[in-house]
Amino acid sequence: MRFVFNFPDLGEGLEEGTILEWFVSEGDSVKVGDSLVQMETDKVVADIPSPRSGTIAARYGNVGDIIQVGSPLVEIEIEGTGESAESNEKVQESAVTEKQAVVEAGVPVQAISESEDGAAVVGTMELAGEGSLLAASDEGSSETERSDAGVRKVLATPVARAMAKEMGIDINNVPGSGPSGRVKKEDILNFKSPSAETGDRTDTFTAGIEDVTYKPLTQIRKTIAKNMLHSKHNAAHMSVFEEVEISVLKEVVTKYKPKFAGKDVKLTYLSFVVKAVAQALKQHPQLNSQIDTENNRMIFRNRYHIAIAVDAPDGLVAPVIRDADRLSIFEIAKKIGELAQKARERKLALEDMKEGSFTITSFGSIGGIFATPVINYPQAGILGIGRILKTPIVKDDEIVIGNIMPVSLTVDHRIVDGGETTRFVKRVMDYLSDPVSLLMDD
Repeated sequence: MRFVFNFPDLGEGLEEGTILEWFVSEGDSVKVGDSLVQMETDKVVADIPSPRSGTIAARYGNVGDIIQVGSPLVEIEIEGTGESAESNEKVQESAVTEKQAVVEAGVPVQAISESEDGAAVVGTMELAGEGSLLAASDEGSSETERSDAGVRKVLATPVARAMAKEMGIDINNVPGSGPSGRVKKEDILNFKSPSAETGDRTDTFTAGIEDVTYKPLTQIRKTIAKNMLHSKHNAAHMSVFEEVEISVLKEVVTKYKPKFAGKDVKLTYLSFVVKAVAQALKQHPQLNSQIDTENNRMIFRNRYHIAIAVDAPDGLVAPVIRDADRLSIFEIAKKIGELAQKARERKLALEDMKEGSFTITSFGSIGGIFATPVINYPQAGILGIGRILKTPIVKDDEIVIGNIMPVSLTVDHRIVDGGETTRFVKRVMDYLSDPVSLLMDD
């Protein structure tokens, strides 16, 4: 009997994923729980395990292909049965539901709320609108034959359809190299129309020059685009800018950096910023809240989960340091290092991305001074840290060299008024200018 395993829904709202790597080939034997394929979704990169033991009879899709949720990933030949192909199809349809298969495989089916979805990726910082993306959800990658004014619609990936439309190519004339003759992006790029071959020869000198390069959107980039517009359309952004003198903090970091390094932990200013923000949120709860307009209420978070924007290879992500107020500077620094490493290696799990209540982005590590970071909706605020500068300052009526850290705070003005915004940012600045005070407040 052949069991058809469809791409499972790993979280509410997931529509598609991109194949990054196949771990099995046709003819390979697998056991329950063995990794079949690595998929990139709009939140994480995940290995999809096998829900059955048997032999891989067929694979669907190649590396780089976009697979819709519910579309086939593999067919598994289960030993000890001998039904016909037709009866096998019926058995696979009734044997297990999609979510049952996922549960048996050990993949948790989690319901990700809209707020959690917004906290998954931040943009420089957040994320964009469905209307500006390729219409992947309208053109499923597992399309079946259907009539449109009596004409058969060819099988094609969403990227291939959008690319063909952009390039003015009739996709019905393009031979497909994918499963069941499906047209892929490579087929579009390699296609040469007859009219082009027989056209005016005077244009041949430009034939080898490409005006544009097409590159499919990654799942993370789609989410960044969607959430950024969602934040801009649903929050009233207001930003304030400040400078904090951190010479004392610099001395502390310089003094304890070697000690932390001896324990394989990198001590940075960001560890103190996380602690300062967590402590300040306890005294300014409006910044740790969100607005629920549907139920005419405010939701105040009683725990302080700080999301940290990380510049990962495929786009900006915001893993979460949970209960940051309860952690020591050493524990925060260790956690930052672990999450950054997982982000770079594309090993972040859904649990690493959930329930952030406030976000910090350190764009100054690259070179920016001030910015207007976009709120990680539906959070109430996001704090940006700029590049530390040596600047002349006035101290005790004398001009001395100071170490200035620029800070940029963006808040949802529907939730936080100007007075509370400035009080919060001043509290954070007080902690950073006098790091010992972080140990004094509860």
